[in-house]
Amino acid sequence: MRRLRLLFVFVGVAGILLAGCGNDDAGGGDDGAERPTVVATTNILGDVLRNVAGDQIDVVTIMPVGADPHSFQASAQEANQMREADALIVNGGGFEEGLLDVIEAATDDGTPTFAAISAVETVEFGESSHDHEDDHADEDHADEDHADEDDHDHADGDPHFFTDPARMADAADAMAAFLIEHVDGIDVAALQASADAYVAALEALDAEVEEVLAAIPDDRRVLVTNHEVFGYFADRYGFEVVGTVIPSGSTADGASAGALAELAELVAAEGVPAIFADTSSKNELAETLADEVGGDVAVVELFSESLGDASSGGATYVDMVRTNADRIADALAA
Repeated sequence: MRRLRLLFVFVGVAGILLAGCGNDDAGGGDDGAERPTVVATTNILGDVLRNVAGDQIDVVTIMPVGADPHSFQASAQEANQMREADALIVNGGGFEEGLLDVIEAATDDGTPTFAAISAVETVEFGESSHDHEDDHADEDHADEDHADEDDHDHADGDPHFFTDPARMADAADAMAAFLIEHVDGIDVAALQASADAYVAALEALDAEVEEVLAAIPDDRRVLVTNHEVFGYFADRYGFEVVGTVIPSGSTADGASAGALAELAELVAAEGVPAIFADTSSKNELAETLADEVGGDVAVVELFSESLGDASSGGATYVDMVRTNADRIADALAA
């Protein structure tokens, strides 16, 4: 029944997902009417926004494919686009490190701004990092100790919620409500229908990922990543992040030789078969770690903070999540 449900949902929304591929929308609809312009900071959010809104808005995405959101700086033209938009969609939680001043300026100038992270249950950095012997069977993904949704200050939390498609479904639903409330000139019924279909696709994607990852036995559900980016993925699907090459949620930070040596000892002791690097960041440190461990430790690239190009397997948010699940399963399944 699950496979039939997945087939039904994906066929039903195929047109919507295809609409999410490509670059920024051209101005105006088929009837020549001017559409509202909504700016998204990251290319991941830009793709989600296109699928949520369908043809009701023009989408401008600030960060190009392959950009590192922790170091990206906006040009004067991009900063102006953010200020003049009908609405602004940001990740939030301090994720867009180089854009914080520009986002604040646009919001202060009156641009309605939606932080996607405000719609999800958040986790703190390191919550998925604990002793490998801990039992995952009791894992509760709806921790009541998370911050209240009305509290949008996530400065101390992990901003990488998008590695969990179930949380992204919540964010997409809230994004639609935000657009309906704050953006004039849209067909509310059409936008809601588009959003509902995309949320259903994300929920089906969540079930698909769980099925793909089922091939990985419990004792191999361990992750070593380039930096602290897959905490939400680990929380959702019962993994442990046993170590990170860069012990931070930002690629702007670095790693000491001593820390890498300690991590190499941990990787060897745990028998970790793969180190997961980022497609949007340099992976020299991950390669150095793999060499330090020796043996058959592989370095596997995942789409963590940026989409990929058209032929990469990560050109859309749905594609990147599916590809990541496949690569993790291939690397860790016995």
